[in-house]
Amino acid sequence: QVQLVESGGGLVQAGGSLRLSCAASGRTFSSSAMGWFRQAPGKEREFVAGVTASGTTRNYADSVKGRFTISRDNAKNTVYLQMNSLKPEDTAVYYCARHRLRVPIDTRYDDWGQGTQVTVSS
Repeated sequence: QVQLVESGGGLVQAGGSLRLSCAASGRTFSSSAMGWFRQAPGKEREFVAGVTASGTTRNYADSVKGRFTISRDNAKNTVYLQMNSLKPEDTAVYYCARHRLRVPIDTRYDDWGQGTQVTVSS
């Protein structure tokens, strides 16, 4: 099992930026697709962004396209989420997750972090 630890959350004003990091333990990081998800109060968890194991292919939820960027550094076992032009509706707990495959052909992510809170004030 891989341990995932998120960091970088906090309180920011609308229009601001944050960069989330997710550090992974274990040897499987570089062979696993990674994803970021979020869950706002009273809402279901939703997909935000994903990246393949090689880092060459990325995909995003429509709500964050053009504002968020997912990236990874396999040498550091870390995946990032750069969030720009933040909106109050981006407020949520953000989770990183590891997929069992190099390319996420389904929505089954096997390992999850504990989450980091992002709050965007208006």
